[in-house]
Amino acid sequence: MTGAERFRRARRDPALAVLEGFHALKHALRFGAEVVAVAAIDPARLRDLAERLAPDLVERLPAAITEVVGPEELARRAPRVPATGVVAIARRPDADLVAALRSPAASPVVALVEPRHAGNLGAAVRVAAAAGAAGLIAVGGRDPWEPAALRGGAGLQFALPVSRVDEMPATDRPLVALDPRGELLKPGVLPPRALLAFGTERHGLAPGVLSRADLRVAIPMREGVSSLNLATAVAVTLYAGEW
Repeated sequence: MTGAERFRRARRDPALAVLEGFHALKHALRFGAEVVAVAAIDPARLRDLAERLAPDLVERLPAAITEVVGPEELARRAPRVPATGVVAIARRPDADLVAALRSPAASPVVALVEPRHAGNLGAAVRVAAAAGAAGLIAVGGRDPWEPAALRGGAGLQFALPVSRVDEMPATDRPLVALDPRGELLKPGVLPPRALLAFGTERHGLAPGVLSRADLRVAIPMREGVSSLNLATAVAVTLYAGEW
């Protein structure tokens, strides 16, 4: 099997993740991913990036490189060639969402219901990881592990339990629905251990989810502004909480 074919197959393999660019690979390594293949154009440049941006990985990053290839050959492994000239394959971790949902810690779990845009989904993963969320669930819709979502999340899918499920999970966590008709979001409004549900920018959450909610909250916005980008809404909500 050629290197290019290995990457093509990895994109279709639910047990693997294709990482495009330095930041995705950096976060995967930092958060314990099993990286099985790395193709790079310029290992010396990657080491320089690590020295400047990820000194904890200065030794590990060059050691992970399995192929040194030219730009055209790298393009056969990545339809969108990253500017940093590196792509990798890693094994997806087993996301123990049951344990994340049962955790007694105050941090919330984020539920994105029918997300449409993989880049926004990935950006929401990035925010959830930065804010210390206990996990992120994509309900229906897009897979948070597809390459475009991994680009948007900068590989931070490895930093917390992340998975796609078909329907909202049963849990004892209080379900908090983001809804423009809800109580205005402010410090102290969100309960600990919340399951924070976000709908689409155009349609919001479905009536079935809203009817199950223990609390509905709305992000304060200037009159005439209809909605926020999904990742922005996740960021505002998470950082308004007191976990």
